[in-house]
Amino acid sequence: MPILKREPDIFPDNLLASELARTQTWWALYTLARQEKKLMRQLLQLQLPFYAPVITRRYRSPNGRIRTSFEPLFSNYVFLCGDEEDRYKAVCTGSVSRYLAVPQTEEFVDDLLQLKNLIASDAPLSPESRLEPGTRVRIRSGSFAGYEGVIVRRDKETRLQVSVRFMEQGVSVAIDDCQADPI
Repeated sequence: MPILKREPDIFPDNLLASELARTQTWWALYTLARQEKKLMRQLLQLQLPFYAPVITRRYRSPNGRIRTSFEPLFSNYVFLCGDEEDRYKAVCTGSVSRYLAVPQTEEFVDDLLQLKNLIASDAPLSPESRLEPGTRVRIRSGSFAGYEGVIVRRDKETRLQVSVRFMEQGVSVAIDDCQADPI
């Protein structure tokens, strides 16, 4: 049983597939400590388009029960899609420490869309805080066919690392060596 129920991590639901996502400015909002969900609630109330990937984490509590929590994939970051006025409204919530305009909107939206689809697959994901140099690949078969990322090796297994290049952060998922083709 989760501690709290899952809250929306994107508004509107089709934001990343919409024309708005590709034409509007994206802002990386850096929140005050542990206020990502609070900011998401405030942006939802203001009806401002945003995305902040949230992953499910299961762990065992000290008394032995299995707990489920929903944690932001990128600590302290919420991505806002909007103009200067939308950015100003977000900063006025009191939850934002600083902000940065995201360059290369097309690439950024593609990365976020790929992450969103990977999270929706319910595969066990591991957050990756820093990207290591490696071979860029495209998965040709299996449930992750078409995904692009960098191969990393950890704990004697091959993992596909899918990232948001702007932040040099992302997630990794276990794959078989034979599924990947270098690009």
